[in-house]
Amino acid sequence: MPVEKTKTTSVLLCVFRCVPLSVRKILLKFFFRLFYLFGSKNRLIVLDNLQHSFPEKDLKEIIGTAKGVYRHFAIVAAEFFSLPSITKENIHQWVELEGLENYQAAIAKGKGALSIVAHFGNWELMTIAVPLYLKPMQIVYRPIDSPVIDNMVEYVRTMHGNELIPKGGSGKRIMELLQEKQIIGILSDQNVAAYEGVFVDFFGRPACTGVGLTVMAMRSGAPVIPAFMARQKSGKYKLILKPAMEAVCTDNYEADLRVNTQRFTKSIEDIIREYPDQYFWFHQRWKTKQYQKY
Repeated sequence: MPVEKTKTTSVLLCVFRCVPLSVRKILLKFFFRLFYLFGSKNRLIVLDNLQHSFPEKDLKEIIGTAKGVYRHFAIVAAEFFSLPSITKENIHQWVELEGLENYQAAIAKGKGALSIVAHFGNWELMTIAVPLYLKPMQIVYRPIDSPVIDNMVEYVRTMHGNELIPKGGSGKRIMELLQEKQIIGILSDQNVAAYEGVFVDFFGRPACTGVGLTVMAMRSGAPVIPAFMARQKSGKYKLILKPAMEAVCTDNYEADLRVNTQRFTKSIEDIIREYPDQYFWFHQRWKTKQYQKY
């Protein structure tokens, strides 16, 4: 990031950080509550997503979970401005690590590692915790539309040695980094156009899912670690590293794409079912339909 942008971003983060975290949480919970009450479009998307994903829940439970979603992301937004203050000395006050043995077993294979990451829990905190607890990682990203927010997010994500890889045309670079035994983090839970992905089951409905992670896993043989940052009742987070998965490779490439993408997507669904109010239900995950033509 250019020096001037870095200075400006650092100042902005510092200004917001001057407001105590407890006060930030109160203010943002209030604003997100207003957002829930008056932002009907987003509220209906969240409620509709939850109703289709948890048909066994009654309306009262669905509404309670939806309100929990808004509350959770108010907390995440408030915490964002404190992330630059997290160091190796105080990371334990924010995050505990679960599954270190899974990471060690994956890295021991000598092929680097791909990581399934979702818009779940506090995924930005993961960009702090992983380099402090494990090692810096390479993050595949798409720039955020707002330049101001994008600069702040980029600053936070890279402050402990992580590097960013622009999403378009990143395949060759990822393969090189895996040969260097690096960790690659890829957000793998967003809707894509039909020509960009395959349809797999996600909460009982076909969801068009990007195949970038799957292609890299099949080409490289690198293990795939599902990694999630889940907020606990105590307010602290748990960085959960699940056992690594290896891509299935047969002589049917198209079938392998679908099978592996389904397996990876299932790991995201599993963690969401444990913490349903910590997923980004605002996103129209099932927007692309199978009958659409391109």
